[in-house]
Formats: sequence, C-alpha cells, structure tokens
Amino acid sequence: MLDDAYGNPVGTLSATARDAYDLGVHRFLGGEAGVADAFEAAIAADDGFALAHIGLARQMQLRSDPDKVRACLSRARALTSGLSDREQAHINACALLLEGKAAQARAAVYEHVKVWPKDVMIAQMCTSVFGLIGFSGLPGREAEQLAFISGLAPHYGDNWWWRAQLAFAQLEVGQLDAAATNIEAALAINPTSAHSAHIRAHLYYENLQDAEGLTYLAQWRKGYAPTAVLYNHVSWHVGLWSLEVGDLDQMWQVLDSDIAPDISQGPPLNVLTDNAALLFRAELAGVEVPVARWTELSAYASARFPKPGLGFADIHAALAHARGGDRDALDVIIEGAAGPVADLTRTLAMAYREMEDRQWAKAATQFGAAMRDHARIGGSKAQRDLIDFSLAACLVQDGRRQEARTVLSITRPGALGKDLITGL
Repeated sequence: MLDDAYGNPVGTLSATARDAYDLGVHRFLGGEAGVADAFEAAIAADDGFALAHIGLARQMQLRSDPDKVRACLSRARALTSGLSDREQAHINACALLLEGKAAQARAAVYEHVKVWPKDVMIAQMCTSVFGLIGFSGLPGREAEQLAFISGLAPHYGDNWWWRAQLAFAQLEVGQLDAAATNIEAALAINPTSAHSAHIRAHLYYENLQDAEGLTYLAQWRKGYAPTAVLYNHVSWHVGLWSLEVGDLDQMWQVLDSDIAPDISQGPPLNVLTDNAALLFRAELAGVEVPVARWTELSAYASARFPKPGLGFADIHAALAHARGGDRDALDVIIEGAAGPVADLTRTLAMAYREMEDRQWAKAATQFGAAMRDHARIGGSKAQRDLIDFSLAACLVQDGRRQEARTVLSITRPGALGKDLITGL
C-alpha cells in the first residue's frame, strides 16, 4: 500500500493516482488553481480511489456545484468497503460537512485527529475563519481556533500549511509578532500558496500598514489565476486598500473586473460578502455608489442564498437588500433568521433596516447589541470591521461623534483620521 504526502496509507496501488491526489491536496490547502484537475487525474488513474472522489467533492462544494458534490460523494461511499478505518472515517467526516451537518462534522473532526492527526484534509476542516470552528456560532471561537491548530504542533513541525493556519489563528487573537514569524516561514516554504499570501495580507491590515499591504498583494496576485478559489477575496483586499489609500479608480477597477457577481469565478459566499463589504465601506467613506449596483447584488443574494441559515452570508445579504430596496427579501432574513447565529443575524439585519430608514439611534442600539460577541458570525476581524464602522457611522449621524471615535479607538484605531467614515 502507498502512503500520501503526509504519511497516511491510501487505498490505491497506483503511484500515478497517489501522486495526482497529493497534488490535489497541496493545491486545495494552498487555494491554488487546478485542484479539480488534479483530483480528476487521480480518478482517471484509479477510479476506485475513494479519497480522490471525496477530495473532488470538497472542491466542488467550494465551487457551489451541488450535483457534482452529490455524485462524487455517492461514488466515494460506494467504494468504502475494504478501506482502512482512517479512510472510512475520513469519508464519513467529509460527508457530514458536505451534507450541511456542521456541528456533527466538527465533532467528527475532533475525534478523527485524536487518532490520525496528520490526516490533513480532515484537520483542515476546523481551521481558518471560514471553517467549522469559525462558523460554529459559539462564543470564544477565536481562542478555540488557536487551541485546535496549536494542538497539532507535534505532528506538523515546519509544514507550510500548518504554520500558515497557526499564523491566522494568532492574528485573530492579536499575537501579531508570532503570526509574522509563522507566515513568513510558511511563504518561504511554499510561496505559491494563496492562503498564505492572504494571511500575510491580514498581518499588514492588523499592523495598519495599508500602503505596504496594497503594494505586496497587488504584486502577488499578478501571478494568481482568476479561476482559483481565493482570487475574488484577494482582490477584495486590494480593492479595500485602494479605497483606504484614496485610489478610487483602482477600487472601481477591482469591483468591475475581478469581484462583480457577473464576472467573478469565486465561491458565491465570497462574491456576496466581498462586494457588499467593499461597496458599503466605500459609501461610509463618502463615495457615491449607484443604486443599480446594490439592486444587482441584492438579486444575486436572493438567488444564491434564498433561505437564511449561514449568518455570515445572511448579514451581508441583508445589507444588500436594505441598500437595494428589497424590503421583502430583507424581511425574510429578519423574520426567518436561522442557524447558530440567528440572534445576531436578526439583530444586524434590523440594524441595516433602521440605518436605511435613517433611524440612526435605533440602528446604533442594534449594532451596539451585536458588538458584544460578533466574532460568532464568523469571518475575520478585518471583515467584521464592517459592523464596527456601521455603528460609528450611525453615531456620527446621530450627533454622537465622540462616541463614534471612542468605539473606533477600541476596535479599529487605524480608522481614526483616515476619512473612512464621513464626518468622523
């Protein structure tokens, strides 16, 4: 029996299939282009290789291709007979994720890594701000994220993926120096990893190095394929920094050429949230945004996320509906909020409704209520700055400028004096 790149025995006798699978895993972990191609090559070399089918299913989930996900998952399950305990448990944990059973999947990952800690595609499920811990809706998720990835240290050593994910977890709890050491090490080992480059961008953001971050990421993404899974979000960072340094031409270029719903090849979750966040932060800074952009984004949100359940998506959808004028869609989110952060979804959706109605004090009260633990909605600190900025903008409009400055002095001091909120 052959071993994969992490030392796990795999259920194929084909070295060609194993090597293609390893390449697919490597690209998946790095957010690189060609993930599906690699897993498909593994399947072509050995159609009975169950983990290649489940790997392809994982990638198709990111691409929001449910038919392909179901087909790949069905094929993987049909091949479980005779597989090792690890591979059977691997397929089971992935199936829980792919079928939307997030809490059960998270528990399965914790149990799995106790026995097979170097099964990286399973460990990966509980890392990053969009993972099963990140979207668990539980309080203290940032500390849990750091504890989980730190616990894998004896098994991964200087592995580039592990060091990058450790860096991201450290960033989210403010351990910036340690994060810098780990992300530089990760990039030195694998400079083509989009996830590592993205995490380094977050380090620039947390260190308030806007110009430096923009220069770095704008240059790095020149060699990154627009078809790759993280291209949309990397471009969002470029657009956001362009706004913050005052290069509005570049901001609009990023919106129109890279992340617009009818252009982007990224995951729908990123397309929705990145567009909504960049457009609204531009408005808060005094940039005029045509209402047509909001109506188009609102329609996209309704098509891609018609039922509330994933709070991070729902909150950005609520913003798009509020600005685009679709009160019926907004009310669906407010009245039908579901999932582990339904309370925050409802609160923030109501806040954006009040904000749209220019009920500044009421909106500020709602945003203030969400401030207690909005990490529960998922996403990064950089993404959740949208909530802090929304609160500050409402306070300014309500004549409470000093309160707004106090809020940002605590949550995002770099925003003070940078004209990111009109009137601040």
